[in-house]
Amino acid sequence: MSTPEADPRSVTIDDLISARDRIADVVEHTPCTHSRTLSAIVGAEVHLKFENLQYTGSFKDRGARNRLLDVEPGGGVIAMSAGNHAQGVAYHGSLLGLETTIVMPENTPFVKVARTQGLGANVELVGADVMESEARARELADERNLEFIHPFDDAKVIAGQGTIGLELLESVPDLDVIVAAVGGGGLAAGLAVAAAAHSTPVEVVGVQTERFPSMADRLESRPSTAVGGSTIADGIAVTTPGELTSAILGEHDVEVLVVSEAAIEESIALLLEIEKTVVEGAGAAALAALIEYPDVFAGKKVGLVLCGGNIDPRTLAVVTLRGLANQGRLNRIRVELDDRPGRLTLVSKIISDAAANVVQVDHDGLGSTGARSTVLELRIDTLDEAHAEQVLEALKAEGLRAELLPW
Repeated sequence: MSTPEADPRSVTIDDLISARDRIADVVEHTPCTHSRTLSAIVGAEVHLKFENLQYTGSFKDRGARNRLLDVEPGGGVIAMSAGNHAQGVAYHGSLLGLETTIVMPENTPFVKVARTQGLGANVELVGADVMESEARARELADERNLEFIHPFDDAKVIAGQGTIGLELLESVPDLDVIVAAVGGGGLAAGLAVAAAAHSTPVEVVGVQTERFPSMADRLESRPSTAVGGSTIADGIAVTTPGELTSAILGEHDVEVLVVSEAAIEESIALLLEIEKTVVEGAGAAALAALIEYPDVFAGKKVGLVLCGGNIDPRTLAVVTLRGLANQGRLNRIRVELDDRPGRLTLVSKIISDAAANVVQVDHDGLGSTGARSTVLELRIDTLDEAHAEQVLEALKAEGLRAELLPW
């Protein structure tokens, strides 16, 4: 029997409608667009909800604002977060005149710490993950008489996140399914409440990375299958899902799919190239589900929540380059040739005549198999894998020893 705190009926459609009215003057009503290109790729009709365009870069603005409106004016609040909830609480707390403190894991990227501080919060770095940060946050809440703002297991937070579902179903009333990332489950829980009250049946599907499938494991009543470690989707790297969120997802029969890190990376690159939009790993998880489970969504009208865009620029650069490499558009080629004048020019001409482009050259005269030979390692742009093979054959046709190298 559910405890009162975990009663799925504690968040209703009326709560979502109230939250929409309470936050409308500050939180963005984000665009929802149909993507013809992504639809063709995944075999479903794809509609994108751009929550990465919120002021702090994620949907967390909604729940944070709705919850903070209930805090006594002039009071203080505290939260634990690895980034997005932190920024939402810091920003809206500042707007409402509240003192905000955020406890973040010790390994939080500097850019997220700086952004949170820049939005007006006091930051403490404690713990290896958000669960350890939570213990410290609750200690400080008691010591300093601060109100604790949970990132997902809170009815007001869930109601705020659920306003996304209201907007999405107003934009596309005949959706078959809404897909969104799941960490602790606040977003998916809010979406499930919105979908359940819609005039026609709408399924909600959650998505987790294979390294942190805590909600999927909970809903399936199975032992943990978590791999742990670093993940591109750090925003949903939650080891313990919420009690209230789990109850709501269970009540509404929400399925949570588990996707690979590779699919999430591919989705980040696709959204950047096709939709010209930047998303973080969690923000790309919904699209990753369509890529890895095409049969589940085939022919359906699908709403994807791009829940956040706060990705570290260096990570984005790596993902972009790996995406090009996986598509055969960025290649590493090793060429061994005689160490005499003009040979580098010859290689350059062969590649140019094959309509490819050299972006980097490493010339190692000591790494060859003979004293009179030299080694070139090149990075080249090509149209695709077939084009890269054509370049390789052109080099070999001139008597050069050449091979494609793995990334």
